[in-house]
Amino acid sequence: MTLRWMCGILLATTQLTSAQPAPGQATAVQSSFQLTGYSSPNSPLENDWEKKFRDGITPANIRENMRRLSARPHHVGSPYDKDNAEWILSRFKEWGFDAKIESFNVLFPTPKVRVVEMLQPTKFQAKLQEPVLAVDPTSGQTDEQLPTYNAYSVDGDVTAPLVYVNYGNREDYEQLDRLGISVKGAIVIARYGSGWRGIKPKVAGEHGAVGCIIYSDPEGDGYYNGDDYPNGGWRPREGVQRGSVMDTDYPGDPLTPGVAATADAKRLSIKEAKTITKIPVLPISYADALPLLSALHGPVAPESWRGALAITYRIGPGPAQVHLKVASNWDLKPLYDVIATLPGSDGGRQWVLRGNHHDAWVNGADDPISGQAAMLEEARMLGELHRQGWTPKRTIIYCAWDGEEPGLLGSVEWVEAHVDELKQHAVAYINSDSNERGFLFPGGTQDLQTFISDVARDIKDPETRMSVFQRAHLAGIARAKNPEERDAIRKRNDLVVHALGDGSDYTAFQDFAGISTLSVEFGDEDDGTQYHSIYDDFYWYTHFIDTDFSYGRALAQTAGTAMMRLAGADLIPVDYSAQAEAIAKYESELEKLLKDKQAEFTERNLELQEGVFTATADPRRPSLPPPVEIVPPYMNFSPMKNAIELLKKG
Repeated sequence: MTLRWMCGILLATTQLTSAQPAPGQATAVQSSFQLTGYSSPNSPLENDWEKKFRDGITPANIRENMRRLSARPHHVGSPYDKDNAEWILSRFKEWGFDAKIESFNVLFPTPKVRVVEMLQPTKFQAKLQEPVLAVDPTSGQTDEQLPTYNAYSVDGDVTAPLVYVNYGNREDYEQLDRLGISVKGAIVIARYGSGWRGIKPKVAGEHGAVGCIIYSDPEGDGYYNGDDYPNGGWRPREGVQRGSVMDTDYPGDPLTPGVAATADAKRLSIKEAKTITKIPVLPISYADALPLLSALHGPVAPESWRGALAITYRIGPGPAQVHLKVASNWDLKPLYDVIATLPGSDGGRQWVLRGNHHDAWVNGADDPISGQAAMLEEARMLGELHRQGWTPKRTIIYCAWDGEEPGLLGSVEWVEAHVDELKQHAVAYINSDSNERGFLFPGGTQDLQTFISDVARDIKDPETRMSVFQRAHLAGIARAKNPEERDAIRKRNDLVVHALGDGSDYTAFQDFAGISTLSVEFGDEDDGTQYHSIYDDFYWYTHFIDTDFSYGRALAQTAGTAMMRLAGADLIPVDYSAQAEAIAKYESELEKLLKDKQAEFTERNLELQEGVFTATADPRRPSLPPPVEIVPPYMNFSPMKNAIELLKKG
């Protein structure tokens, strides 16, 4: 979002404020009689409709939605993916929405050859397979499951020494340089975590590696955190995280960047696509990783590089020699976006949009059906209110996206197809994805920060019975890193809406169309994760996550109330002071980063001149001094600060 765009919205939109409770006062659910953006006569009417909506949300319906939608694997292009889309379409129509499916044909590679084997010092063949569990009914649907792989990995067949690179981030390669270890011509093995998976093969290729293996260390999501599945909810020894390694600088269909993937779209060749990795990559379980890591010699890994496996973590290279082979079917597959409209009284002049994706890597009970099941219950109840006489001022559009998992395909293509209409009509987009137990985590554009905080005050946390606002507010105090941060949170009248990256379907709305955006979910009290595994299914979710769907109900109440309030307001309830505050914070952090780097590099270069690194290096564990760094130049932040001040003044 650009500052120019922000200022333009400021000029076009009336800013509204309302009286807020003093910090820390909202200890119980309270319905704000005078709602921000509503006139005095309309505010109590809206409150009454919202209460009917929240009271009507039924956990049993959310449970049944999940059972049905996650009953079979439903990745892009699979029969059950289409079946789910058609079932969702029929539900929207049953509830009184004007609904249709919009389809796009996109590049979605699926694997046909996957090999990870160690040739030296001993022979080992990785299974690359998650086993069927007798207690888990859908884990045995092997004929329909996508194998363990990383989508948009380039095809490749390489044999090379193995090097352990920790998380495979840029700073890890700086550490390798100091140890005198090069990955040029090597296959790297990195553990999942500390960043997006696609960075790992990208950075490895930049440093000359010829292949990349990513494994799930039990420190991240396995027995280190609790009992593993099926005794507990955490990833078992043979569990694998599938996922896309598409370069997310260009989300959406790789062959039609910037335009919708319709029949008449001009397509790039696969070789021209910028989102395909430069080296082959595969994910594996820690059961398959253990023999590979155990065979490595070389320096002992730094303490921060060590996971939870019962081995001495070493870096290599060698003597482990590994063969990695990846080949995919590079086919176009259909997407099925379900778009459902509830007309507003303004004749479609303004739109409020809501979305959650329906495709999954396998059965996807948590990701994404926990969010999709709640969203459908929202839509059902809005349809029921409409039958009772409630009509929103603005048109409501519900979107069940396809193709999110490979690269936000369905939402990006739809936004590309409708971007001109969206810029003209869209007021806001509200997203959800996975949903678990715990605290409300709102993200998005901060112009909706005051708005979503007001909504959160009216939603009851199902386990503590306080408002979800108060619980999230107190959790922020508990998580604060220092007294200053705690004090600042205590003084706040609203929740902090964190900035969104590009991890879900809000991306195209926020970054491409420039629309105000919210993403809402509950979490942080999980009893495990099976992220992108065959075990992310109905049995696992109902035994270890939101077992009674009370937080599914809380999500539906939160997002649905937000939709009603945005759609019915006399004036759109936005407040750009929070947006200005957030941008000022980013500017302050940027200034501090520059100063810190100037000080860090100046000190490092001085220590290099003094010989500090040479003197303190352990002669028995050789390491090289870091390189001389160019100290960043001073920058003039005045233009940015002046623009922020203009934004604050409105």
